[in-house]
Amino acid sequence: MSEQEQAAAATDVPDAEPAESEQPQGFGAPTLAAALEALVLIADEPVPVTALAEVTNTPVAVVETELNRLAEQYTEQGRGFALRQSGGGWRLYTRDTCADAVTRWVKDGQRARLSQAAMETLAIIAYKQPITRARIASVRGVNVDGVVRTLLARGLVAEVGVEPTSQASLYSTTELFLERMGIADLESLPDIAPLLPDIDDAVDLFDSMNA
Repeated sequence: MSEQEQAAAATDVPDAEPAESEQPQGFGAPTLAAALEALVLIADEPVPVTALAEVTNTPVAVVETELNRLAEQYTEQGRGFALRQSGGGWRLYTRDTCADAVTRWVKDGQRARLSQAAMETLAIIAYKQPITRARIASVRGVNVDGVVRTLLARGLVAEVGVEPTSQASLYSTTELFLERMGIADLESLPDIAPLLPDIDDAVDLFDSMNA
């Protein structure tokens, strides 16, 4: 092949596709609003704006503006939930105007028996409170997000603050728990050893791994 033919062939070679890491990933959803709604919906704790910005590949200022717009939109539309900033992040909450309906739902749920998973999780919280979901999961060996939500809805546990190091929510039992157990205080709980013999070792191992 002559030099002229080689030069002509070279011009026909298409430009190389940019590396996958160089291609923008976008919001990960049809719109930024949709992405933010999905993320705060699945979150069990307030999500920081910086985390939402990182996941959606969007500047923090743009994300914050969109969150405020969504919050105003939900209020104007009279939705049963509100998007609010709390605990250093954003989260969905039920509105006070829907408190009666929520209360009825929770009270009706009290009639149903707790699952084995819920009972185990409740026991861990009762004996090691205040405790984070991560520590509970380390003891049970499975994800406990759904179970903790059930216990919160039943009013048996409540968020009582955040852990200083991880900023994760801490959970403790409530007065309703004591009432259901028929005891006056936590000191009246039976010995933990026969119920969860490995709980202390499991929590200590978790703490040492995260020290």
